[in-house]
Amino acid sequence: MSSDGPGSPGRTAGGQRPPRRLAGRRILVVGGGRSTEEGPPGNGHAISVLAAREGAALAVADIDARAAATTVAAIESEQASAAAVVADVRRPSDCERLVAEASAALGSLDGLVLNVGIGMGRGLAGTDSQTWDDVFAVNLRSHFLIVRAALPLMEDGAVVFIGSLAGIRPGTFSPSYDASKAGLIALCRHTALEGSRRGVRANVVAPGLIDTPMGRRASAARPDRDRARIPLGRQGTPWEVAWAAVFLLSEEASYITAQVLVVDGGLGTLP
Repeated sequence: MSSDGPGSPGRTAGGQRPPRRLAGRRILVVGGGRSTEEGPPGNGHAISVLAAREGAALAVADIDARAAATTVAAIESEQASAAAVVADVRRPSDCERLVAEASAALGSLDGLVLNVGIGMGRGLAGTDSQTWDDVFAVNLRSHFLIVRAALPLMEDGAVVFIGSLAGIRPGTFSPSYDASKAGLIALCRHTALEGSRRGVRANVVAPGLIDTPMGRRASAARPDRDRARIPLGRQGTPWEVAWAAVFLLSEEASYITAQVLVVDGGLGTLP
């Protein structure tokens, strides 16, 4: 197991790879870059690398060209195929363009992971209308625009939205973040209904407290975050989120759609 903690991808005890769950799949991960080699990866990077290990070809979209290139290099080191796409999902035209570029690079799309998200504002009084609009533009509107562009290209594929436990229960003290993540669940349900006509499934992975760069920034701003009573006794790792996403992308989840898979160590069970 690697220094990235529990759930890190690896080989079996005998040194052999297990059967590849995503062999031949062409998957776009939005928000898949890695901005720094120090500390843990983000969920998008972990999902991209693990999907590649499971046999998929990847398009990695990120606002930061260097971050996207870092993830592509990690994928290529696994002898897998990957392309970088640079886009700012706050711009509607970029949402459509990134889908077109990813499809062109991969030859089409079989899978889509929407991982991009931001959190701003604290409490109702500390959230102005511009902050609200900025968060919704990234966390919800972009997901709608990207899914709208990608769905016509997909047959018998899967969409995975990376949401948050915050979409189910309060706790971040950011009303814009919580509301956007709750809206993501409704968007997923609609995507599942409309996508079913094309054999496309759609589900949400809702992480709790995960040790990512974004999570560490949140803890620095709100130190009590790290003192949360998690039943399993620790924060999760990005690889544990990635395994959930890969499962939902794979044929192992072929009869699962419009669902929310919570990855939170039991945190959501607490009062």
